[in-house]
Amino acid sequence: MGLSDKVKKKIEAEAQEEIKSILAKAENETARLKEETATKVEETKKLYSERFEKERPEILRRREIVANLDVARIQLGTKQNLIGKSFEGAVSVLADLPDDRYLAFVRKLLEKAVETGKEVMFIGSSEKKITQDWLNDYNTKNNTQISLSGERLPISGGFVLKNERIDTNCSFEMLVKAIRDDIETDVVTKLFGKTVPKPQEAPAKPGRKDPGGEAVGRH
Repeated sequence: MGLSDKVKKKIEAEAQEEIKSILAKAENETARLKEETATKVEETKKLYSERFEKERPEILRRREIVANLDVARIQLGTKQNLIGKSFEGAVSVLADLPDDRYLAFVRKLLEKAVETGKEVMFIGSSEKKITQDWLNDYNTKNNTQISLSGERLPISGGFVLKNERIDTNCSFEMLVKAIRDDIETDVVTKLFGKTVPKPQEAPAKPGRKDPGGEAVGRH
């Protein structure tokens, strides 16, 4: 074996020893880092666990507040919906009155609404109780000349009376809206036993309306 081979083997041996030393150090460092990381993880877990335990009551309190608000919002919406349906039901009750009571009610409304005696009456698209014959009889008995318009309106019952100056909305929808402010509290009390906050949009006020629904005044 020549000198070069001996040198070569020595270098290889020294290299292997160096590699072993480096690997040993790396393994030790890896073990140390793993242990240090595990310790930090445990410390972090403990820290957040302690913080969570301290903050848990406040977190639960906030969640309960949000949940209660959601429940209250749902309940309020449901109650307002039921209140609205109650007033819609009142319109249906009026529209479904027996013919004699219905026409007697309309006659009283008409007597209060007539001003000139020459108005034009607009009725609903499904109206079958107010007829030309009935209006003729009213005119004869009251010495008026009210005419029945061929135009029909989207109302459930009652009528809209139009003259040259003003339109008087006596539809059942408008009548119920007109009294809603006065009786809503009583309705809520009967339905739920206590008052319920009103929606943001206030119900329509009673007044004179034109056949298209726009408020008008005297000219």
